[in-house]
Amino acid sequence: MKKIILNLIAVSAVALPLVAMAAFNPGGTPNPPTDINAIVDAILNFVWIVFVAIATIAILFAGVLFLTSQGDPEKVKTARTAFLWGIAGIVVAIIAFSIVLIVRGTIGG
Repeated sequence: MKKIILNLIAVSAVALPLVAMAAFNPGGTPNPPTDINAIVDAILNFVWIVFVAIATIAILFAGVLFLTSQGDPEKVKTARTAFLWGIAGIVVAIIAFSIVLIVRGTIGG
């Protein structure tokens, strides 16, 4: 239980600056976008930033697991699995964003 709480605190400590930076918009327009493409772009940009942060944390967590495994085969297997799932998540996200761009390009959006 302590490990889960410590992990949540660590993730929160990394995510809080991202949330604070999202609230800061130095060159932004005072009016929100009303065009559907602008709204979709704003959502995708936010989701991409969040995804990159999560992917970075996942890969770093897998690295920490590798470092703390101390040669124990079971812990190395867990670390390898975490790393592979992190990479799989990155690949799925890149494919998902590519699909949006391909569909947008196809329909002329």
